[in-house]
Amino acid sequence: MAGRGGKRDLILDAAERSVLEKGFAATSIDELVAETAMTKSGFFYHFRDKNALALALLQRYLDREEALLDQLFGRAKELHEDPLHAFLIGLKMMAELMADLPNGHPGCLVATYCYNERLFDREVRDLYTGALLAWRARFRSHLDEIAERYPPREPVDLDMLADMVNNTVEGGIIMAKALREPRVLAEQILLFRTYVKLLFEPVSRAA
Repeated sequence: MAGRGGKRDLILDAAERSVLEKGFAATSIDELVAETAMTKSGFFYHFRDKNALALALLQRYLDREEALLDQLFGRAKELHEDPLHAFLIGLKMMAELMADLPNGHPGCLVATYCYNERLFDREVRDLYTGALLAWRARFRSHLDEIAERYPPREPVDLDMLADMVNNTVEGGIIMAKALREPRVLAEQILLFRTYVKLLFEPVSRAA
């Protein structure tokens, strides 16, 4: 079983690099077979077709993202019991993590899949749609706790604000790649953090 998992992961690793670099349509089974030194029958032993590969690749990516978010924002809650300050800490740690990537963020598979949704079946489309909704719910739960203690200083739709976390990261990835400036992603996250702070942090009585 370990050997099977190892070969399967080799295919997924090669596929992820290729998909993020040039898209899913331009990633061929022949290319992956050659890169992993595997036979075609070996590929089809692990994945019945290219759509099955797409599903497995996306699920692995989402599992990693969920684990990362659990780690960052779980740690932030351990560091500060106040929901606003904990959320701000989590965003800062996320920015620092992105800033530490030596070659910048490689890209987001969810965005790549959304751009090419006609290539995938309903199961794959439902998976990335569900992931976006799950991320909304995740960050909305943080914002609900914050808003309960600190009413926002301006009217705001908390679902849309929760979506801004993902939108900020996705937009930052695109800007960083287009400008060839990896730091842009971290800076965008920190700017969103400032917006959240200004929106919820009470005005000092001294002011």
